[in-house]
Amino acid sequence: MAEITAGMVKELREKTDAPMMECKKALSEAGGDMEKAEEILRVKLGNKATKAASRVAAEGVCAIFISADQKLGAIIEVNCETDFVAKNDDFLAMSSALAKMVADANPANVEALSAMPMNGTTVDEARKALIGKIGENMSIRRFMRVDAVGVLTSYIHGGAKVATLVDTTGGDVLLAKDVAMHIAATKPKSLDASGVAAEDIAKERSVAEAKAAESGKPAEIVAKMVDGSIAKFLKEVSLLSQPFVKDDKQTVEQLMKSKGAKVNGFTLYVVGEGIEKKVTDFAAEVAEQAAAAAAKAKSAA
Repeated sequence: MAEITAGMVKELREKTDAPMMECKKALSEAGGDMEKAEEILRVKLGNKATKAASRVAAEGVCAIFISADQKLGAIIEVNCETDFVAKNDDFLAMSSALAKMVADANPANVEALSAMPMNGTTVDEARKALIGKIGENMSIRRFMRVDAVGVLTSYIHGGAKVATLVDTTGGDVLLAKDVAMHIAATKPKSLDASGVAAEDIAKERSVAEAKAAESGKPAEIVAKMVDGSIAKFLKEVSLLSQPFVKDDKQTVEQLMKSKGAKVNGFTLYVVGEGIEKKVTDFAAEVAEQAAAAAAKAKSAA
């Protein structure tokens, strides 16, 4: 059986906000598998166990470029090692320049963007030069170029950690900005239920089935409970069916219809989303360093 360390328990608690002992039990039951332990906690503790499941681990910024006519835009995520560098003027300037390059040149992928010319050299060489200047690794993680059906509006929040690019038709600038802010706040997975990834639905169904099975109710009731859970999940993660953050008495779709407007699509980036950051047990690290120093002193004596 895998050893369950204090560091593992701490990491799971930070991810889920579940009680310490529940985290330890879940890890033991999962044989030390962190992802499986998260699923076990979701079944045992419900939504509380996933309160922090989407917390991000990597540093960096999201940058956005929108053309003057608001018909063309780009969003990009550039990562670095520390929040300090994420605020560096040179790092921010390069991130903004890259967003414009994506909009102008429409590179196929990160490799293609990296090979493009920049300041007399290539993007990749410029990146390496900046690494040498700031003394920290940086990387281009992802980007998206958008040709709008209507017009594009952006919203950047929290030191450029969260960025949204939304395509709307009708309405005014304030309405579009409100929708962009709503997306940043609620982080929907899709415009509507039809766009939610099958993988996300399958994962949610698995959790719902496990929770419903624990109720001890007849199979037909359990099936209805699962279907109800999935329907609720789809409403919660679909932009148009979400209650509007500034007026929860109406959904985003109802708001847009009342204004004679429409959301055509959106892109949401959260810095470091899905990237795991190394978790360090500070106390253990200090103890290890002290032990190493003591051993070195003993050998020198």
